[in-house]
Amino acid sequence: MVILATLPGSSNLFSSLPPGPPPNDSPTSMPPRPPIPVPKYPPPLKSRKSPKPPPKRSTSAFKTVHNRSKYYKPVSEGVIASDGDRSVVIGESGVSYLLPGAPFEFQFSYSETPKAKPLAIREPAFLPFAPPTMPRPWTGKAPLKKSKKKIPLFDSFNPPPPGTKGVKHVEMPGPFPLGKFPVEGRTREEILGEPLSKAEIRMLVKPYLSHNRQVNLGRDGLTHNMLDLIHSHWKRQRVCKVRCKGVPTVDMDNVCHHLEEKTGGKIIHRVGGVVYLFRGRNYNHRTSPQYPVMLWKPATPVYPKLIQEAPEGLTKFEADELRMKGKNLIPICRLENAVKNGVYISLVKDVRDAFEGSPLAKIDCKGMHASDYKKIGAKLKELVPCVLLSFDDEQILMWRGHGWKSMYQGAPSFIVPIVADVASGLDGSDDPKNNNHKLDSKAVSSSPKMTSLWKRAIESNKALLLDEIGLGPDALLKVVEEFEGISQAAEHSYPALVTLSEDGTGGLKAEYEGYHSEGEIYNNDDDDDDAGGDDDDGFVNEPFEEMESPVPPGSLPVDLLAKRLGEK
Repeated sequence: MVILATLPGSSNLFSSLPPGPPPNDSPTSMPPRPPIPVPKYPPPLKSRKSPKPPPKRSTSAFKTVHNRSKYYKPVSEGVIASDGDRSVVIGESGVSYLLPGAPFEFQFSYSETPKAKPLAIREPAFLPFAPPTMPRPWTGKAPLKKSKKKIPLFDSFNPPPPGTKGVKHVEMPGPFPLGKFPVEGRTREEILGEPLSKAEIRMLVKPYLSHNRQVNLGRDGLTHNMLDLIHSHWKRQRVCKVRCKGVPTVDMDNVCHHLEEKTGGKIIHRVGGVVYLFRGRNYNHRTSPQYPVMLWKPATPVYPKLIQEAPEGLTKFEADELRMKGKNLIPICRLENAVKNGVYISLVKDVRDAFEGSPLAKIDCKGMHASDYKKIGAKLKELVPCVLLSFDDEQILMWRGHGWKSMYQGAPSFIVPIVADVASGLDGSDDPKNNNHKLDSKAVSSSPKMTSLWKRAIESNKALLLDEIGLGPDALLKVVEEFEGISQAAEHSYPALVTLSEDGTGGLKAEYEGYHSEGEIYNNDDDDDDAGGDDDDGFVNEPFEEMESPVPPGSLPVDLLAKRLGEK
């Protein structure tokens, strides 16, 4: 390395770089170049103004009206839309649809329509059936798809023979007594025929108790399309099983009434929310009514508000005070979270019983849909009846009203003493004027069931009805001790009648009426032999001391009773 560095003309391979650029000897510097300008592009085609097309004639079929729109049209009672002999009517049953040749006015729901008249509608009035009915405006919701199956109509009086390929089991009309046959009927009475006997009802219902072929009736109640579904069940079987759940079960009588009225059948059995609907002895599917199917669910009309600031019979201040008291009230029951699976048959009775003890009643509905517990509140308002105060915190708060009457008006009233007089004597003969304390009493109304239990207890010597109310502690204790001996004698001994003996020695004789104990201690045959033929059969006149018994003499409670009666 030393030799290489000393050679002439050689350069240092590891020399450092120059510290900076060489100095610029030019006296003037060039100015910087300007930046490249941004090109200007033409405007997009969408923003270009195009000539307006000629206005088209607007029709109701192209209007975008749906449930989320703010469509609101006040209506009054009468026809609100018509197309020839087809019309939409507002009446006592809400919105109904009138078609030519229909047996009655069609509705979306027959059992769950409020009794109040609607104030307005949320969509244009139309008929929700297939053409040629009144056309429906397009709302973005397509109609229901038509079934591809072509079910032929057949005569129920002449069904296809059993075993036919592709034909399911079909039940014959009936049942009929021996020697009778089906008769063609037109009216409901002719189709139902003679009333069913208990044996026939048992025969018809038994196969469907555990059958899963049924019609489910939910929160909308008896809808229009269910009528066609029930008749399709009746096509092959005599009984249609209808299972009701949810809001309609609050008033099952209303559901059963509309089922019989709209279908023409007869309810032959009902268990809870399950109803068995009989088609009739002379039912023929060929002559059954053919109902048009609803292709759309109509929007619910606008009804008056259920909750008012000042309900009937109350001022706003009184109503607010009751609502404040209701916040601390314990609910009488809690409805299930899944309202579709709930059965609320006893809800009306529970609310009526709650009003017997309190002017307010509250039901907990947490987890339920708001429309469901509002429908339940509307039903309770009519059935109980009551006044609705609020739906706050998912709870129904009700007031029984000024005109409330107890369900137990005919029940007797018992006088219950509040404070007893301590200074009263044993016989209660003290002058009430000298007593410093005044006796207060309160009349309590008892239910008929409680009254019958009291009467039964008094007759069986398990309870005692006091003749006097204002007894002191000593007098009351004496009465209780005397009654204790009587009740024990009646409970642990046989029916006995204690009389004095004829010899005047003060002995006691007991007569009993053929009573047999479990151990057969008293035998009527032996007693009859000892007593002789003068006495009636089944009675004995021997005293208790002389009877042979494993029980020691004088140990029975009846001996104490006989001793007390003998001393008197």
